[in-house]
Amino acid sequence: MKITKEITKVPVKRKFCFHFFMNASSLFHSTILLTKINTLSWRPWLWRQQKFLSPRLAVPLFPVAGKKNSCDLLALSETDLKEQFVRGDGPGGQATNKTSNCVVLKHIPSGIVVKCHQTRSVELNRQRARAILQQKVDLFYKGENSTIFKEKRAAEKKKQEKKKRAKETLEKKRHIKEMQESDAK
Repeated sequence: MKITKEITKVPVKRKFCFHFFMNASSLFHSTILLTKINTLSWRPWLWRQQKFLSPRLAVPLFPVAGKKNSCDLLALSETDLKEQFVRGDGPGGQATNKTSNCVVLKHIPSGIVVKCHQTRSVELNRQRARAILQQKVDLFYKGENSTIFKEKRAAEKKKQEKKKRAKETLEKKRHIKEMQESDAK
């Protein structure tokens, strides 16, 4: 929408009103926009947000990149878990060393222990410890059939292929350089 720099003051019953001079198409489109804005209801947008955040939906509407599907992993029951809160250590100084925000989570049937002190928040550490433990328990019971094992194997294979391609291109560059040096002599 183009608005020219000419602004005039037009007296209207002792008040001043600013008028902008626009071309016809800009004026037409701006009036359409204004009528749409005034007639639109905010309810559909609110309903969409409520639907997205609804507890009835077990799975998010949009898949998140890099997140593992918790449906594929074995479920953990709270009765099989033993949870302790201990003092953290490492970088962070007094704030981390004096508070008991490090979570030690043990899966009693398998004996797997996970210690999580990634954040200063106890709740976040509890969630992350459970996610890590769920992955480890899944790997423990399913072995090579686990989705985590398959993803790691695929990532390793992709890394090897990338390394192989880089090596091949380096060899090609060396060969081209040798050919240019031999032609120059």
